[in-house]
Amino acid sequence: MIAIVDYGAGNLKSVKKAFDFLQVDANVVSSGDELKDATKVVLPGVGAFGAAMDKLNAHGFVEPIRQWIADDKPFLGICLGLQMLFESSAETDDVNGLGAFKGTNLRFKDGKVPQIGWNQVNAKTDTPLMRGIENGSYFYFLHGYYIAPEELTLVTGETNYYITYPCMINRGKVYAVQFHPEKSGDVGIQLLKNWIENC
Repeated sequence: MIAIVDYGAGNLKSVKKAFDFLQVDANVVSSGDELKDATKVVLPGVGAFGAAMDKLNAHGFVEPIRQWIADDKPFLGICLGLQMLFESSAETDDVNGLGAFKGTNLRFKDGKVPQIGWNQVNAKTDTPLMRGIENGSYFYFLHGYYIAPEELTLVTGETNYYITYPCMINRGKVYAVQFHPEKSGDVGIQLLKNWIENC
């Protein structure tokens, strides 16, 4: 069963609908205790870093998610679900992230903030997430901050919005993307299918 983490700040309907379209067993879970029945975990997210971390704590998700990642179990972070994997964010200086990876999140300095709309994703490695997807394909983005990881070997894909920044990461069975595959049409569905089957 794929567990879609519901902490009151995720884009759950679109994510659940995408997995339903793929005819896989995916359920929305609202407490950390429910992760014990999962085989894969999806952490979606929209909104502010600090508020989202507070809600993850309130719903008892923080330690179970940290342990899930430490155990290298299948995981997919989406948008804010990517950003929260890091230690901190310039959006909320006094709130710690999940700290699965070293690094922070920085605010775009140029252009309209947040970045809203379609942008190209350029794979930097032969990541299984992009199998059957043409490099440079367009995905849907909505965010004002971007990850700045200390370990550049994590980065499997990049996007350009006045600067070139990481939009996909991977270590072991843990994957995360800045864009919204559930809102990215056929290429987004293919990416989710790839994650289910190959990651």
